[in-house]
Amino acid sequence: RNAFKQRLQELGIAIEAEADLNEAFIRFKALADQKSEIFDEDIIAIMSDSAAAEEGEFYKFISLSQHSETGERPKSKVTFRVGDKEASSEAEGNGPVDASLNAIEEIVKSGAEQLLYSVNAITSGTQSQGEVTVRLSKGGRIVNGVGTDPDIIAASAKAYLSALNKLHDPSQVKLNAQMTP
Repeated sequence: RNAFKQRLQELGIAIEAEADLNEAFIRFKALADQKSEIFDEDIIAIMSDSAAAEEGEFYKFISLSQHSETGERPKSKVTFRVGDKEASSEAEGNGPVDASLNAIEEIVKSGAEQLLYSVNAITSGTQSQGEVTVRLSKGGRIVNGVGTDPDIIAASAKAYLSALNKLHDPSQVKLNAQMTP
């Protein structure tokens, strides 16, 4: 933990609160369990996601389950927080990413138009985290959402929710799913 804190300082990343450091370290350890080598870019991505989360997310990714098989339409189930409630929805799509974003839309019903979907590897190799950017447009506003995860489908859902958070207008929330407090 001290080595992680020192590396953050070397990268010029300041963490004020001990709770923020603990949360970032938990995310770092989770990533280290998935990857054999962690790069500075991975740490920066972890901290970028943490900073975005601190900005008061209305929609917050919890989990994702998806199934795709040759010859069948992919299916996805996405669970995320909507305010202080948990929501889950399942949907199909042209691919696993499309199914996941459709599942989110089943709940949110944003009416936003997707202008861009872009995937980049943060580092090289097949164990790299993926960084997904989603650009949405609604009511004359254009916003970008970014999500990172070793799983491109989860990164896509996180990016979509990030963009939806930027478009969020509390007076326009329409929910179409079973929600649990």
